[in-house]
Amino acid sequence: MIPTITAFARSPDGGRGLARDMRVRWALEETGQPYEVRLVSFKAMKEPDHLALHPFGQIPTYEEGDLALFETGAIILHIAERHDGLLPKEPNGRARAITWMFAALNTVEPPILDRETTALSERGETWGEARLRLTEERIRVRLSQLSAQLGDDDWLDGAFSAGDLLMVSVLMRLGPPILDEFPSLAAYVARGQSRPAYQRAFEAQLKVFREGI
Repeated sequence: MIPTITAFARSPDGGRGLARDMRVRWALEETGQPYEVRLVSFKAMKEPDHLALHPFGQIPTYEEGDLALFETGAIILHIAERHDGLLPKEPNGRARAITWMFAALNTVEPPILDRETTALSERGETWGEARLRLTEERIRVRLSQLSAQLGDDDWLDGAFSAGDLLMVSVLMRLGPPILDEFPSLAAYVARGQSRPAYQRAFEAQLKVFREGI
């Protein structure tokens, strides 16, 4: 059965591949799985039909037969566990790849999202600039640790995995100038974006943005 995912009818990311359906599209492309997309408006995301799939009124969701999932990490783990291409077959390597999935979403992404919130919504407050500096310091600590772990390797733990897919996606949200302070991580992101599966997913999402203009 071909799964259906939901995505923004009009994405606020400006066609940059940052909306979270991009991560799921990429996972499906890496595993060679066909999928369908149902576009939803911001209004529809808060209505009962969508809330039945995603109780927090966000995207993406994933429907396959009588299975409905939300949360990007959970969806990608589901895909990776059922199809070859995103998790090693060797048990310890598989466990490490899953660990990197959690690290991307739980350790590296939160301060990056905090920075976005501060820069967009809180910078005008009397404490906004100080909070922004503190958040950027937290990000640099995490990137220093991540850069040390990556070293001169192409990927975090051997071959490309779902952990790399999520980590690259998270780092994309940061971008320059901070990411450029860590050349190995900037190159790591570029390697992820050069993968044919990423390119196919990006073009599919970009097409929605262009047609919605």
